[in-house]
Amino acid sequence: MFYRPLIAFAAFAVPLVGWLPATAQDAVQSDVVAGSRPSTLAEPMNFDAPPELPDVEPVDREAVTTAIGRGVDFLLESQNPNGSWGAATRTKGLNIYAPVPGAHHAFRAATTSLCIAALAELDSQPPAELSQTQLSGIDSALTRAEAWLFEHLPNLRRASGDAIYNVWGHGYSIQALVRLHHRHDGDPGRQEDCKRLIRDQIEKLQRYESVDGGWGYYDFRYQARQPTSSSISFVGGTVLVALHEAEQIGIEPPPRIVRRAIAALQRQRKPDFSYLYGEYLQYQPMRGINRPGGSLGRSQCCNIALRLWGDEAITDNVISHWLVRLYLRNGWLDIGRKRPIPHEAWFQVAGYFYYYGHYYAALSIDELPADDRAPYRAMLAALIVPLQEENGAWWDYPLYNYHEPYGTALALMTLVRCLSDATAER
Repeated sequence: MFYRPLIAFAAFAVPLVGWLPATAQDAVQSDVVAGSRPSTLAEPMNFDAPPELPDVEPVDREAVTTAIGRGVDFLLESQNPNGSWGAATRTKGLNIYAPVPGAHHAFRAATTSLCIAALAELDSQPPAELSQTQLSGIDSALTRAEAWLFEHLPNLRRASGDAIYNVWGHGYSIQALVRLHHRHDGDPGRQEDCKRLIRDQIEKLQRYESVDGGWGYYDFRYQARQPTSSSISFVGGTVLVALHEAEQIGIEPPPRIVRRAIAALQRQRKPDFSYLYGEYLQYQPMRGINRPGGSLGRSQCCNIALRLWGDEAITDNVISHWLVRLYLRNGWLDIGRKRPIPHEAWFQVAGYFYYYGHYYAALSIDELPADDRAPYRAMLAALIVPLQEENGAWWDYPLYNYHEPYGTALALMTLVRCLSDATAER
């Protein structure tokens, strides 16, 4: 059975929201978490001042590095023989709408790109605790994954007239290729190959840009050659972050698509820096998914995207207030984690927002002054480390056989940033 209105996970494809159980409808009248961490956020956020920081029990460095090592082992063991990660297997009674084979090409490209990005970050700055065997495994895995990416990425297209999941593959592959470009420092020929493929992905993002600006993953309007899909806030945020990374290695994205994506994201921003799920919900701003509890998994991405592209409204206080809110009200995201039906939790939160949201929170912390970052990194480490599975993976939504690799990759990139100054030796 396929569940057409609901799709995938926030890192690849996320549903058009149109369904919510009656019990959840009752809950969305308030975004105060019952039975969660004590919250000092009863009043609206005051962005003119820094937030009050909660007391957080620091996670010791050994626990973080042990978790990272186990996550690395999982990715090395789960890599497909052809160098990719993920597969269209492990189906269940309720499956995500995925026109074959194009949808799974997109899922696998995005999953593999995230795994490349995570391993490449560890390859460039490995924690001292990683063994030589693990480091050799990372090098071998990256070599095989890079070969797969260069072979298959040029053929990535939309799955069908209505399913445009490929935008996630284009966006995350840019981040993977930027890291591969750094990995090939000293090899200008291979670096130019990476740049050439990045430019190809940007050209495809131009081709699949919504007529509204930004990007969506469905076109239920007209299935036109240029998608008439609604601009979805966090899709635009994801792509804008990737385009900014490409700019850092000398690839200038077309100003028009950047300008239009920024405008679409700003149209979806509310005064409290929560964001509409998508522009198609602009006339329902107080719907659960559009309120702060429903925006916990995407405000981080949208804020960092606009900050990177020069939006002066995204101040340090905006970033830090939303980081505190992510920690104190994490229960809203965690309640949705591992639920098999997207958007059935309070505030219409879906499981696949979980590790996605925390990864962009980690990127947001890097925008704060260096002396202010430690407590926020401690919050993320305290949230992520305890959720690791027995097999070393992290996952938040059962998506065929993609969820463990993508969840693990996002968690690893979050924890690597926590190592900088959030952990304490005991």
